[in-house]
This record gives sequence, structure tokens and C-alpha cells, in this order.
Amino acid sequence: MSLKPWLLSCTVLSQVKAAVLDPDNEFNVERTLTKEDVQKLIQTCVSHLLDLTSPALDTVKMQVHFDMNYSSRSEFLQEHRHVLEARLEPIIRDIADTRARSREELEGLYRKIVSYALLRSGLGSPTEIAVVREATAALQSVFPQAELGTFMALSKLDKEKQLRELTSIVTGIRLFNKECGKGGAGIDDLPIILKDALQVTSQSIEGEMGKTLKMVYQLTGVLMEIIGSPHPPPTQPSVLLMKQALINCRQRESFIKVLMRDILTCAEHLDQLEEEFSSGMESLKEIVQSKTAVPTSHVYPLFLSLSQTWMGFQDEVVLLSVLSNLLTSLNPFIQNVIDLTESAAFQALLQAATVLTDDQRREQSSSTDARVNPDKHRKAEFLFPETTKDFEQLPIEFRGYCGYMFTVNDRLLLPANPSIGLLHHRGKYYAFSCKEAADIFAENPDEFLSTAVENSKRSPELIQLLDMHTHFASGTPGMKGGREQLIHAPVTKCDTGTQTDTHFVESNIVKSYEWNEWELRRKAIKLANLRQRITHSVQTDLSHYKRDNTTQVYLPKEDVTQTKREESSSVPKPSTYIVGLRGKDIAPQTVDLTLSIHMHNNITT
Repeated sequence: MSLKPWLLSCTVLSQVKAAVLDPDNEFNVERTLTKEDVQKLIQTCVSHLLDLTSPALDTVKMQVHFDMNYSSRSEFLQEHRHVLEARLEPIIRDIADTRARSREELEGLYRKIVSYALLRSGLGSPTEIAVVREATAALQSVFPQAELGTFMALSKLDKEKQLRELTSIVTGIRLFNKECGKGGAGIDDLPIILKDALQVTSQSIEGEMGKTLKMVYQLTGVLMEIIGSPHPPPTQPSVLLMKQALINCRQRESFIKVLMRDILTCAEHLDQLEEEFSSGMESLKEIVQSKTAVPTSHVYPLFLSLSQTWMGFQDEVVLLSVLSNLLTSLNPFIQNVIDLTESAAFQALLQAATVLTDDQRREQSSSTDARVNPDKHRKAEFLFPETTKDFEQLPIEFRGYCGYMFTVNDRLLLPANPSIGLLHHRGKYYAFSCKEAADIFAENPDEFLSTAVENSKRSPELIQLLDMHTHFASGTPGMKGGREQLIHAPVTKCDTGTQTDTHFVESNIVKSYEWNEWELRRKAIKLANLRQRITHSVQTDLSHYKRDNTTQVYLPKEDVTQTKREESSSVPKPSTYIVGLRGKDIAPQTVDLTLSIHMHNNITT
């Protein structure tokens, strides 16, 4: 199998790192390599690279290939649109720089705008007459040729913005006409195409996953049979070769799961886009309803929305195609494993082995008796699903594989069962395949972890598969985005917190310190002059009232006096009566009725 230059260089760098890390090669990384060391390193790397039947080398190639070609959904769509913009840049520049004067030049500019709209929308080829006529008619309905003068007067940025907006509106109009049966030349039915492609890709990836898991279960069954046998027969192929094949299959399984998640995401987005597209069409039909004229403020936003939804369909088509191609490109890296599992020697071993799936192994160790007894381990802390919140979300070390089987059986990958009990050790969580493995591992976790690191040095492909980058100074070369980067950069940062006293060290800052010699002289002269001065204080008329003064007085006394007798005097009360007021012939006269004091007193008595 021929390798691309970047893949070959990354693979070579990976093998160099693997050879240096492998303790069997006895390279001392703390000193400069001598000429003999360099020659030995070259020979070791060349022998590894020339071993075309090595599953370990295939695993490294597969890791480098996947990480150089795979990107997340958002990153891929961003890169795809950037490439599309780069391809359209020449025609945009041609349109923006055109200074048309004559009628023929204006018609040529208009044709360029139509071609740009077709190329950007992807709805047909600019070389098909029917497609060009339909796009021209749609463009003339929103941008007549008479408005080219106004268009040419705009700045370059405004021209590009208007071109993108016109393309979106024209795309929406053409899609609506196709839905109404009045056009649609060169427009594919992307929703139906996507559904068919999604179904085919899902079946293909499920088939590849089934084939991979079948080899995984067979290799695991044979290895477990050899390990459990008290007198294992001499095997051909070797146990190490089958372990490397198992690592290769597990890595392929991990990559296929990543692709399956992306395909499921594509299916979810496809359902959402179909719903948006159908609702946009219904809204347009309700507004238009065979009307001859409709306000542009009502329909233009809907046309833009239709165009945006259609671009979503196009993105899904490209993304699905890339995922399918990436899945197919992984096949050459497993060919050696297929040859191994189909060999007569392996088939003979397979007949004596018990092949179990991961779910079956998990069921065998899921009983209540198979759980770890936390009372047995006083120094170790075990977590269980029913007593731990978000138990399924806890990050398990070794990517969910049993750490005990990996260390004791020299790089054997066996899935763990977290329900047995998760060991919490130094902020990390470890799962095991059986109760006995958890008990033994919990007695001395550090020793097992040190052995696991040494095993990973002998098989560098395990560094990425088991996510053990934190145990090494750097990762495996081949990270996407550059040859000098790493597949997964080591974790060099973490969230932490500290608490200190406000002033745990006494401050010894001398406030009166002066570094300027002339300033010190000035202060010395000032102090010398003060020694010959005296201080005076005076009181002025303007400030004397500000003094605090106090006075003390005797409070007034309360006193009463009494006389010898009480006397009073009274006067007569005047009283008069007017006679002749009742209409008699007598003239009115006033009669004095005032009584004397003595008579008044007698009457009162």
C-alpha cells in the first residue's frame, strides 16, 4: 500500500518516538544520542517500517490517517465554505472590477452575475441553456438589467454583499417555482437523495462495525482461552501478534463509533431541515396564492430562508460523502488482521475457544455477588451506580478497558464492567472486568499504573487508544492541522484553586526611604532650620468663639405664699324692659329693672 508523503512522514516520526520510548531498546532520553545510538535507532525504525504484516504498524498508520482527515462537523463546514469562497473569488473580483460602458459590456456583466448565482447556489450548471434561462428570468424579477449602473457605483464590499443577497433570493425563487411545477431545471431533489445516501451509509457503517466486532470477539476469545489454559500449546500466530491485531480492531471500532455519531447527527439535521423547508414552502404558498403582485417585504425573507435551508441540505450531502469516504479509507489498515483471523492456524485455535460478545461478558459479571465489597478495602474508595450521582458520566481511565488485565496479561484489551465498582484513586476512576481483578488492583494501584505505562511504551499505538497522553512528555506525531503537531496534545493544564492569608508575610516597606541624595539634603536642611525655631500660638477675634466654654448656675427655686383671708366684690347686673312694643297705643318706654345688690342676694338665697 502506497502512502501519501505527509502520512509517511508522520508514520516515520511516530516510529522514531516509539523506538525511543521502548525500554527494550535501552535508549536514554536524558542524554544526547551518540553515533551508535543514532545508527541503532535508524535500524530499529527501518525494521519496523518494513514489516508490512505488522498490525501495530497498521494501527499507527490508521491513527495518523484518521486524525489528518477527520475534523468535527463545525470545522469541516467552515473549511468547506472557505474553499467555496476561494473558488468564487476570481469571478467576484471580475464582477466587482468591471467598468461597463457600452450595451454589450453591460450584457456581459449581467451574464457574469447569472453565472455567479448559479455557481454559488449549486442549482444547475452555467453551461446548460435551460438552467441559464431560468436563472436569468428569476434574477430579472428582482434585479433588472437597468439597475446595473447603480450596482457599479457601489463599493467592492457592498457589491459582494449584494451579490450574495441576490443569489439567495434567486435560489429561493427557483426552488419555489420547482415546487409549483413551473421550473426547476438542473435542481436535484436533495432531501430524497440524502435519505437514500444516509440509508446506504448507515448500512455500510453497520456492516463494517459488525465485521470489526466479529474479529474483536474472536481474538478476545482465543487470547482468553490461551491465558486461562494451564498448559498453553505453542501457538502460531504468536500471542503478541494476536494482541496487536486486537488493538488494531479496537482502534478501528473507536473510529467507526465516531463516524456513527456523526451520521446520526446528519440524520437529525436532515429531519430538521425537511421540516423547515416544508414550512417555508407552505408560508410562501399562503402569501402568493396565484397573486400577480406581492410586496417584496413579505416574500424576500422567505426566499432567503429557503435558500439557507437548501444550503443546509448541500452541506449534509458533502459531509455525508466525506464520512463515507473516510470509512472506506480505513479498510486497508485492517487487511493484515483479516488475513490473520482467516488463517488456518487461527481457525484451529478458534474452535477450542469460547467466543463471547462484550455484552455477554458484562452480563456474566453483573450479578450482585460479582460486586466489590467496599468494607474489604479500607484504603481504597469504590463507587457504585446506585450511590453515585451521574455515575455513567464519570471519565474512566484506559477508555473503559480493565486496567488489571491490561497490565498482568501484557497489553490485553478486555472491556470493563463499571457496575462491579469504580475505583477512585488520586482523582481518577478505574473499572475492571471482574471482582477479583478489582480486589488485586486496589491493593497497590500505583504499581499497576507504572506497569501500564511501560506497556504503552512498547506499543505506542496504545497511547492514543487508551488516552494515556498525560503519562508522556509529548504525543504521537500526526495531529491534523500540521505535521509538527500532535495527535492529542498532552494535558498540561487543569482547574485548580489556592487559598492564602491576606498578609502572611509582614510588610517591611520604609515609607520615608528616599533614593535621591538631593532630596535627603533638602530634608536635612529643613530639620536643621527647625531646631532654631520656636512655636507660638495666638488667639484672634475671628476664632475666639470657637473655644469650648462651660458655666455653672443655680437653678431657680419653686416658692408659694398664703394670705390671711379671701374677699370678693360684686356689682349690680343691669336689666331694662321696653314697654309698648306689642302694638298698643302707648308710646314705647324703657323701664329700669336693675336690682340692688342686697335685693339680688336675698332673692338668690
